[in-house]
Amino acid sequence: MKPLYRKIHSHFKLNGISLSHDELKEVAYSLIKEGETFEKEIGDFLLDWLDDSPTLQVHSSGSTGKPKPIMLQKRHMVNSALATGEFFGLLPGDTALLCLPATYIAGKMMLVRAMVIGLELDYVTPSSNPLDGIPNKTYTFGAMVPLQLENSLHDLDRINILIVGGAPLSRKVQSQVQDRARPPERQGQKVQIQAQARSTEQELTARNFSTAIFETYGMTETITHIALKKLNFRLSDPTGQGRSTVDAQVHNPSFKTLPNVRLSTDERGCLVIVAPTITDAPVVTNDVVELISKTEFNWIGRFDNVVNSGGVKLFPEQIEAKLATVIPYRFFVAGIPDEALGQKLVLVMEGEIEEKQLFQEIKLLKPLNKFEVPKEIFTVSEFQQTQSGKIKRGETLKTIFP
Repeated sequence: MKPLYRKIHSHFKLNGISLSHDELKEVAYSLIKEGETFEKEIGDFLLDWLDDSPTLQVHSSGSTGKPKPIMLQKRHMVNSALATGEFFGLLPGDTALLCLPATYIAGKMMLVRAMVIGLELDYVTPSSNPLDGIPNKTYTFGAMVPLQLENSLHDLDRINILIVGGAPLSRKVQSQVQDRARPPERQGQKVQIQAQARSTEQELTARNFSTAIFETYGMTETITHIALKKLNFRLSDPTGQGRSTVDAQVHNPSFKTLPNVRLSTDERGCLVIVAPTITDAPVVTNDVVELISKTEFNWIGRFDNVVNSGGVKLFPEQIEAKLATVIPYRFFVAGIPDEALGQKLVLVMEGEIEEKQLFQEIKLLKPLNKFEVPKEIFTVSEFQQTQSGKIKRGETLKTIFP
């Protein structure tokens, strides 16, 4: 029997064209020879996928260092695609949009999901405004990075289910997605999401949501996401006014795993992932989490970003969530060497700002305790970042402290 990765689903289409295994190879050659840069990347991946090798080499994003090569089993990639399809209830013939580069795992896996599940996949030039210029067409499923989501809010009704990853979502965007309600003429429609990691099936009613938006948790080693967090719930408030409680979502982020994924933590409090269908060994991460159960967790921050200031452990990501209420621009906090404290907390901003005024606003910010107030502010003209928009903290700090 041929391995499943050798089989192209009969319902699979690429830009509206049904393609067999051999026909897809010809298309891949054509993209490499005649296509634009992003199309050549698609073609390269398709040829790698369609060859006889059971493995495939990919590269990490490089957000915490130099991108490193990682060898993945194609059967694991198939299993990951099937798990995503099961979680979201994706069916053969459903439509999907690829607006991410196929250089990295997120774009590659959109292609794999389409070939394995039988999706009708359209690809477009990866850009910060991926829905611009596309004919008026709706899609069942899509994936974006946060910048693409932010720039597509006006047109997001065209995607039923959207996963977002690659970089942290700002508080601003999290607030904006709460206000996305379907237009009146679409009331009564429903998108059903089969979430096996949950005890009951959720029905996302058109009356309440325009798009079901999920933040992803995962990495190249886990073949994209192993857990998802619903972003645009509308929760009932005590007043009965139907107010969107985005603050509850921001301060109580809960990721739930895909099928066949189990979680634990190590002695550092970092997440350990056991997912035998997508990786042969447990994946030990540097993500400090609050473990709710073997299938659910709250993300706290990166262990390698923790600042030890005067014996007090500070998690930059938690402090940044508080500072985001008064800082509308890109920033991060980090620790730098200090003789008295060991490390002192500093704020790094992109662009020019009025430091004195900002300091006053930060000091008056009630959620911050005295240890979480940055001691200094530094500015850079532009952050070092990955292709998905994730800030490279270490490399950016090196531009300030060579």
